[in-house]
Order: sequence, then C-alpha cells, then structure tokens
Amino acid sequence: MSTNLESFRALALQVTCHAVNQTTDGQQARLLMQNSINRLAQQIAASVAFIGFDCRLIVLPEYFLTGFPMGDTLAGWAEKACIEMAGAEYEALGKIAQKHKIFLAGNAYEVDPNFPELYFQTCFILDPSGSIVLRYRRLNSLFAPTPHDVWDKYLDCYGLEGVFPVAKTAIGNLAALASEEILYPEVARCLAMRGAEIFVHSTSEVYNKNLTPKDAAKITRAVENMAYVVSANTAGIANIAIPIASADGGSKIIDHRGIVLAETGAGESMAAFAEIDLGALRRDRRRPGLNNLLSRQRFELYAESYRQSHFYPANTMLEGEVDRKHFLQTQQATIERLAKLGII
Repeated sequence: MSTNLESFRALALQVTCHAVNQTTDGQQARLLMQNSINRLAQQIAASVAFIGFDCRLIVLPEYFLTGFPMGDTLAGWAEKACIEMAGAEYEALGKIAQKHKIFLAGNAYEVDPNFPELYFQTCFILDPSGSIVLRYRRLNSLFAPTPHDVWDKYLDCYGLEGVFPVAKTAIGNLAALASEEILYPEVARCLAMRGAEIFVHSTSEVYNKNLTPKDAAKITRAVENMAYVVSANTAGIANIAIPIASADGGSKIIDHRGIVLAETGAGESMAAFAEIDLGALRRDRRRPGLNNLLSRQRFELYAESYRQSHFYPANTMLEGEVDRKHFLQTQQATIERLAKLGII
C-alpha cells in the first residue's frame, strides 16, 4: 500500500482469548499461541472478505494469545507466556498482515533483552509488509512491570519518543492505548501531542448495558483529542479459573466527535467495523472555532503542577525481579504518603 488513504474501514475484532495459565511449560504455551494465531488467520480472512477490500486496520483484544498471569511469578510468566521482540509469533502475525495488506494491532506480554529479569505488556502494530511499525509498553499497571518502574534505564534505552510512540503511516498517525489506560487522560494526551489521529485500544474488560467508566473514557479520549478510538474487547477468556464471559463484548469504534460508529454485543464478532474518515478529522482539526479542543490546549498552565507532584514513584524495579507483593506494597505506601500530605 504505497499511497496515503483519507478513508478506509477499520475493524475491532472481538475474539476469545485462549489462556495459557494451565499449561505446565513454555512448549505447551507456544502450541496454544500458535493455535490461536491459526484461528485468527481464518477469522481475519473471512472478516476482510465480508467487509471489503478497503478494510485496512484490524485491532485485536488485550493479551489475545495468552490471557493474564494468575499466581505466576514474574520469571515464571516470562518463561511461559512472554514472546520475544523478534519472535515467531510476531513473524506469524506479520504474514497475516502481509497476506491481507492490513495494519494489524494487538497486545502481548513481551520480554526485552535490556531488562532480562522483567517483562512488559506491549501494544504493537504490524504494517502490510509484516514489519512492526509501533511498539508501545503499557505505562500504568497494578500487577505488571512498566517502563516507569525502570524509568531512568528505559529512557536511556528508548528515549521519550519510545515511551510515547506514534507511527506515521499510509492510513494516518497511529498510537496505542493498553486496556485500562483509557482511564488515564495523560497517556492519550501525550500521544495526541505527537500527532496521533487513531488510537488502537486492545482491552479485556467487563461489558455492561449501562455506561461503564471505561466506555465513558473512550468517548472522552476521542472528543478531547479529536481522534478515532478503535477498541477491541475479548469475547471471554477460556482455560482460566474466572468465568469465561467475565470480559466479553462491547468492542466499538468511536469517531473524533465522540460518536459511536459501530459496536458489538457479546461473543466472537466482526460486527464492530466502520469507516475511518481521516479527511473529515483533519478538516475539523484545522478549522478554527469552539469545537477545536486540540488547538485550544494551554499546556503551560498545567506543566508546573505536574512537575511539583509526586504520586506513584518511579524506578522501584531497577534492581530486577521482585515479589509480586511489591506492587500492592508500593501502592499502599503511596496512599499513606499522600494521606499524610492531605492530598487524598
């Protein structure tokens, strides 16, 4: 795909996550992951055939290959469920992207040789050549390592642009948000500052007929940043102790005005597809007036308050592997400190 497109279709593909938690070793887990990729290959082929030739972006749910760790140590989960930065799983997914000439976005647990005792939850985007054009590591997580936990070294390795990456592509400027990070406006804002036009949001969350905080946040992030949100939820998580449909349904696409263009109910579905009209988005971003919220941002007003405030601490995992109790202990210490200061 050599020319830039101002209009195309995107799909938030809602599929079941087949977790690897009950496997006993890495080999069994890899087999389950490959089976998941094989299923996806068929589902993506059928979805593109149904939607049409202009389907250029497909977003997959959070940790669609593995599920999430339950009781595993950091080292144990890294060995069993984390993929390598140039691993076979990315290669297989790249072939799917290449075959269908699509941008394919998803989320996986990934190991990084720069941080051998840790892993990161990573959002990725593959382009139609099968190459990774964006790799974003989740910055806010209660029970998993993040770049902020090794902040100084992470900046040395990847710089601030590696923390908040935006891919300038033929289908617009793409950026990723991981799961509950839709609730953190600063993450989306930092990406919008760098030109993000479409947020790909891989999630695994409770779906409700009532408006949930995450669904409200999806609309808000779209409006305040004048950007599309393509949010793909899981169709349940199999092979795990929690009931399978606990995180199931509600994948959706929201435009830059906050209008829900497509949404699906529960179960595996390709119903959440819609047109992405980049031409309209760019016209609105360049049109003076009350509704052009992005151009009206006065960041200097807030910068000093952020600089002076210290809530959850950085660099708490620079020494390598820690016990999982570390996360809650750090949060509890933060709460106590903020309470003493009268902030909370």
